[in-house]
Amino acid sequence: MIATLAVENYRSLRNLVLELGQLTVITGANGTGKSSLYRALRLLADSARNGAVAALAREGGLQSALWAGPETIGKAVRAGEHPVQGTVRQRPVALRLGLATNDLGYAIDFGLPQPSSSAFQLDPLVKREAVWAGPVLRPATLLVERIGTTLRIRDGRSWSTLPDMIGPFDSMLSEYTDPHRAPELLKLREQIRSWRFYDQIRTDAAAPARQVRIGTRTPVLSHDGADLAAALQTIREIGDEAALDAAIDAAFPDSKLEIGIEGARLEVRLRQHGLLRPLGVAELSDGTLRYLLWTAALLAPRPPALLVLNEPETSLHPELIRPLSRLIAVGAERTQIVVVSHSRPLIDALAHDAEPTRIELVKDFGETQVEGRDRFDRPAWQWPKR
Repeated sequence: MIATLAVENYRSLRNLVLELGQLTVITGANGTGKSSLYRALRLLADSARNGAVAALAREGGLQSALWAGPETIGKAVRAGEHPVQGTVRQRPVALRLGLATNDLGYAIDFGLPQPSSSAFQLDPLVKREAVWAGPVLRPATLLVERIGTTLRIRDGRSWSTLPDMIGPFDSMLSEYTDPHRAPELLKLREQIRSWRFYDQIRTDAAAPARQVRIGTRTPVLSHDGADLAAALQTIREIGDEAALDAAIDAAFPDSKLEIGIEGARLEVRLRQHGLLRPLGVAELSDGTLRYLLWTAALLAPRPPALLVLNEPETSLHPELIRPLSRLIAVGAERTQIVVVSHSRPLIDALAHDAEPTRIELVKDFGETQVEGRDRFDRPAWQWPKR
């Protein structure tokens, strides 16, 4: 389980260190940084697949993703005695992301390249990466680090140095695999690669989830929900069928979920009380289909190390909020879940059903902070030095 998440200089997240629980609810008004925090988690996941540089490029490059405010915000500025203005930069440009479990910690530091004639001179470079034992980085706990393109691996009381082992734009998390020398890298990579993000899955008439498709065993729902029927049938055959039936009955009393099988093609069908035939997936309302998608994601037979739901209440009827809350609570018994939402009914329902860790974000001088906490309340954290 991720115990600590740290982000520095990413959009409005100038210096944010959060403590996460088994179920964490991140809330706040519009524009307070919820989406930025969600995207920071996705960037960490992209690092494990060596896709963080491309992901930053899609955001307009490192310069567009960096904190846009001053390097420091002094007391006089906060007191209103002086206007916010730029100052001479004292530290190098850095976008940093990190996490820690009770066993291992990881951090990656993106910076700007030296000016050159390359067509890719705006691509950020990985300046530093580190993996350490325990929740806090200390010299004695450091296990693996990269400085530029050089990799250093702890070998008992000494270090093995591997020069030019990693490309300047590559992550050691994805590019170096040696289960004997650096098993911690392999462990972290596989954990992070199992993360699942579900962000506004389409439910319109042409949505992938509404298409009848050939099905195979699907222990994890795809990011677009295209394999919904196969995922639900997999839960019924090798997962928690009782939890599936309970989730359907809680949301749609006296209804029954059916998976139509025609040859190798599978279709979601919902048989409702009073109707002479089941409704096919093309006939389901957007809210009904979305609830079925969350059911498949949260009851997956192969739960990810982390499941992130971004505004799962979208398109749901108010009567489905409580069944969704119970479904999330059941899912949190099997995997760590982060819910990003500003729906008060869902937040209140989760507080009743699961007692989650709640993080409310606010803005102060353009910077995202946690309501009711100051820098002394946050978890201990140290970034690797350049």
